[in-house]
Amino acid sequence: MNKEVNKVFFIVNKFSGAGYGPGLESNILNAGKENKVDCTLAFTEGPGHATTLAAEAAAAGFKKIIAVGGDGTVNEVAKALLHSPIAMGIVPKGSGNGLARHLGIPLGVNNALKSLFNSRVIHMDTFRLNGKLSVNVSGIGFDGHIANSFGSDKKRGLQGYTRLVLNEFRNFPEFEATVTVGENQLVRKAFVIAIANSSQYGNNAKIAPAASVCDEVLNMSILKKIPPYRLDFIYSFFSGTVDQSAFCETFQVRETAIKLNAPVAYHIDGEPGGIADRFIVELVPASLRMLIPCSRGKF
Repeated sequence: MNKEVNKVFFIVNKFSGAGYGPGLESNILNAGKENKVDCTLAFTEGPGHATTLAAEAAAAGFKKIIAVGGDGTVNEVAKALLHSPIAMGIVPKGSGNGLARHLGIPLGVNNALKSLFNSRVIHMDTFRLNGKLSVNVSGIGFDGHIANSFGSDKKRGLQGYTRLVLNEFRNFPEFEATVTVGENQLVRKAFVIAIANSSQYGNNAKIAPAASVCDEVLNMSILKKIPPYRLDFIYSFFSGTVDQSAFCETFQVRETAIKLNAPVAYHIDGEPGGIADRFIVELVPASLRMLIPCSRGKF
């Protein structure tokens, strides 16, 4: 981290992932002292509060603002920093930590802080789905249904998520979608339509293995519903081969319109978005200054 800017603002979501550990605050402050950086902390009090805190920190003159939480917290902080000169960082504390994993940010708090104080800035793409900001992966269909259900589940984490997916899979139907790709309109039966800026949902489940957050395109994947006897397909997410499957059709887009035959659930970076039958996707290129480890190569 550039030592010329020696004030950093941390926005902490105590309720992300496994919750808040009493040593987190002291870890942040001690890491700041070791790196001769003045660290200020603030704690979120509910949905949307991270955006307010980030805007207030920006107005107070902080040049680096760090989201301590999961992808939902990252999204909220990013809303306040879009198109600004302020650099954003992540200390991952969520259930999946999709964007942090993609960017190569370590998951342990101490290692993440060490990485943060030895980082560089990239100009990262974002996008909007029906006007709502997304920085990682958003989706329509089964993953949206799961996000709505998972958001109300008190037993979060990979095990809880996997259990929910298996329980809900059987009864969720495919839906018909008309998707605009360039000048073409494609009609498809879909189980999931995922729009990916980064490569993964979280927990190393990669929906778009080839995605980059800096290439000024989005990766759109249309997944069919797999037969129950092909649950081995799930492995392809973790092996980085889902885009090679006959059940997955992929496109690169900068913008697209999606029309459904009936309203379907969707999510924004893993957070419930409600239901809709019309979707507009718009790339917002190089719109967020993001801190990544200096050692990180491709991103």
